[in-house]
Amino acid sequence: MTSVHVTQASTPSPKSDLPAPVTPTEATELSARRRVLTLSTIAFTLMFAVWMMFGVLGIPIRAEFGLTDIQLAWLVSVVILNGAIWRLFTGVAADRWGGKRVFLFMLVFSAIPTYFISQVTGFTQLLVLAFLAGFAGNSFSAGIAWVSAWYPREHQGFALGVFGAGNVGASVTKLIGPALITAIPVAGYLGGFVPGGWRFIPFLYAFLLLLMAALLGALAPRVDRRPGQSRPLKDMFRPLKSVRVWRFSLYYVVVFGAYVALASWLPKYYVDVYGMSLSNAGLLAALFIFPASLLRPVGGSLSDHLGARRVMYWSFGAMLIASAILMMPYGHIVISGSGGAPDTDILPWHPGVSEFTALVFILGVAMGIGKAAVFKHIPEYFPNDVGAVGGLVGMLGALGGLFLPPLFAYTTAWTSAPQSTFGVIFVVTLLAAIWMHATVIRMLQKQSPESKNEFEHKPDSQSPANTTLSQAGASNSREEVAP
Repeated sequence: MTSVHVTQASTPSPKSDLPAPVTPTEATELSARRRVLTLSTIAFTLMFAVWMMFGVLGIPIRAEFGLTDIQLAWLVSVVILNGAIWRLFTGVAADRWGGKRVFLFMLVFSAIPTYFISQVTGFTQLLVLAFLAGFAGNSFSAGIAWVSAWYPREHQGFALGVFGAGNVGASVTKLIGPALITAIPVAGYLGGFVPGGWRFIPFLYAFLLLLMAALLGALAPRVDRRPGQSRPLKDMFRPLKSVRVWRFSLYYVVVFGAYVALASWLPKYYVDVYGMSLSNAGLLAALFIFPASLLRPVGGSLSDHLGARRVMYWSFGAMLIASAILMMPYGHIVISGSGGAPDTDILPWHPGVSEFTALVFILGVAMGIGKAAVFKHIPEYFPNDVGAVGGLVGMLGALGGLFLPPLFAYTTAWTSAPQSTFGVIFVVTLLAAIWMHATVIRMLQKQSPESKNEFEHKPDSQSPANTTLSQAGASNSREEVAP
């Protein structure tokens, strides 16, 4: 007889075919993270819109109060200034007392002067209230610290990029402001309780700020994370002695300060150079603002997977190429014809609106990706000091947005060439790129031969990301060894 042997196939292990089940604790943690990210991003978008609203409101305000260009410049400047100088302290406060408490305070506090802006009767009153409302701009550093406290290292780049996309708030007023100003009658509604014209915008924002405060208080996790709650303030500020922090700040001046400056400068550029209406200029400026804001999650994800330093090289390279083309003086070469022959123009250079907008769009893409890459560095090197370090970097970056527009104006007046604006951006970007590359070269020269090809920072027991606070201060002399 022929015997038949039956071989029983082994049953594959469930572990190899099925994902590990999510425990109730993990599900709760994931839900809390998502709520923190969602609420902080929406709140930041709203407060950023408040911070940048005078980019559009300045025109009708100038008409109503008869302001000079200098007075209008001061109005915009004080708003940006107050949205920058407190970033270090709001970041530290979020680490120490929790991002939820800091955001609630900022939302309510910002709503008060924002509402009273809708009731102003004179320039001095307007200037003071605008300065106070500018406090909303400091929400960025608080959000960076809050989100970093809730997300693990491998997901921080993407999470911080999503939060940072709240920069799109700069476009909100540009998009809805002109339409609402036109649609709402000057007399307003409900006997003037709801003001009309340009005054409706700050009234609406004040209401939305209070509404957002109520939603955040109700939906954010009841038990917040406060990584700096038990640490002395002296220790929390110690990492700011590191040269690395100041280098990151220069990077952020390039990708954020220049972004803020161009966001307010571009509408004027379109009007002066191309003779466009304010509404069309605002729409075209949005083509720069949207990629510079919405691509931050892409930049964060790329930084998570490819490394923040590599992404910074790409961003700086794209900015240098685009700004180099944009800063080229307008003109042409003329060859004079002999014997009565007509002159011949060769190599004409005067980009039209389409070409100019395309190049500015590239700038926006590079800035959006670069902003996320800069803040990917911070929790890598300073995981316990994101609030302080991120606050300082954010503060100096925002101050870049304050000082770059005057440089734009001075260089334009000196050269009589409006495209010199982009010459300023080219120079600042080049300086940051040179410093970064020199640091990388120095690192490769000083590290051991077996690690000479290590391009990205990889935290270990000896890396700056895992040193104690006392070591962080002591290692300042050798900080450039590992950028």
